[in-house]
Amino acid sequence: MNTLTPRETVSELDKYIVGQNPAKRMVAIAMRNRWRRQQIDPALRDEIAPKNILMIGPTGVGKTEIARRLAKLAGSPFHKVEATKFTEVGYVGRDVESMVRDLMELGVQLVRQEEAEKVRVKAEKSAEERLLDLLLPASRQSEAAFYGGAQPAVPASAAEEAQSTREKLRQLWRKGALDDKQVEMDVTVPSPSVEIMAMPGMEELGSQFKDMFSKVFPQKKKARKLKVREAYDILIAEESEKLVDMDKVAESARERVEQTGILFIDEIDKICGRSSQGGSGPDVSREGVQRDLLPVVEGCVVNTKYGMVKTDHILFIAAGAFHFSKPSDLVPELQGRFPLRVELSALGKDEFLRILTEPQNSLTVQYKALLATENVNIEFPLEGLDEMASFAQKVNDETENIGARRLYTIMEKIVQDLSFEAPDRGGETVVIDRAYVRDKLKDVAEDRDLTRYIL
Repeated sequence: MNTLTPRETVSELDKYIVGQNPAKRMVAIAMRNRWRRQQIDPALRDEIAPKNILMIGPTGVGKTEIARRLAKLAGSPFHKVEATKFTEVGYVGRDVESMVRDLMELGVQLVRQEEAEKVRVKAEKSAEERLLDLLLPASRQSEAAFYGGAQPAVPASAAEEAQSTREKLRQLWRKGALDDKQVEMDVTVPSPSVEIMAMPGMEELGSQFKDMFSKVFPQKKKARKLKVREAYDILIAEESEKLVDMDKVAESARERVEQTGILFIDEIDKICGRSSQGGSGPDVSREGVQRDLLPVVEGCVVNTKYGMVKTDHILFIAAGAFHFSKPSDLVPELQGRFPLRVELSALGKDEFLRILTEPQNSLTVQYKALLATENVNIEFPLEGLDEMASFAQKVNDETENIGARRLYTIMEKIVQDLSFEAPDRGGETVVIDRAYVRDKLKDVAEDRDLTRYIL
């Protein structure tokens, strides 16, 4: 389990997310409390439930990104769901327990990758031996056929010569001299997929039937010619699969999901009743979805194909803009299950400028790397970035406020022509200054209707 202090967690989040310090501090404390809980006597540990968090703020201010980065820092299984995808049991759609099953699947994948990494050295060694067998097949196959599978009595000199040849090939392989050479090997062909139409609320049963049918059809092998490097990667995957104990993986994954899993429920404001919005149309199961969410959030047991999963200690982070509703419009029982609430502030010009300059994965860094592949160097002086930030704030104020996502649209509009011409402009350096930005945005800046549709 991650042992970062709250201060260290906030510092790590600062590398990718600008501002929103109250939200960062709150999730950092929640993460540290998980570590603290593990240090407590088991008798008391089970009594300490996680304090679920409700993030309130407009779109594009960093709600999802905070939760995603937090899960990555903690090495926790993380799954994001849209509350609007769920329907009350009895309606056509997904039931709320499916998010726990999805989280369990992600947990199994996470643990499987970790276990595969642990046995990678042993898998690489076995894969290398199998690869050398593929590179020296002729003598081995002819001997086995002649002696009916029994091992022949090979003269010492011949055995030494074969071993010498094998070692020479090993050295050539390790130096990379054989990467482009082709070998023929048997590759597993996926078995035919069987789609099961499950009744609403019975998705898990459908999944189990699908798994059962996939095992009925045995996996087939097909001979293919591959480059040595590709064959080696396939062999490593096969050897890793042999070495990893999937029963142990499933058990470990279930433990991790139950103790450190994070479920992020976005758009939770969209399942509030219509009464608060002044509407009179049909309210299809919105309150029903809230009531179905309630037992999962407060703690229940969900049946998955890997066994029963308890949700008592899964951390739930809900988020919503709450433009047309407010947290108090949720059913009272669900409100009580999200005791920690934090409001994220809207972003303005200063925040946009920081987003373009500070994060390790900022848009400017991404576009520089993309165009560098075409040998085109682009530079972003501060004046150009300042102009982009100003324009982003202006468009958000005049049309729809979509937060930092506006920067993606503006940046793409600015570099669109350059991206198209990049293959023909190798070796050039392009400076995206204030004049360049204004030139590329002048059409949409002058026409408000065009701005509404393009940006």
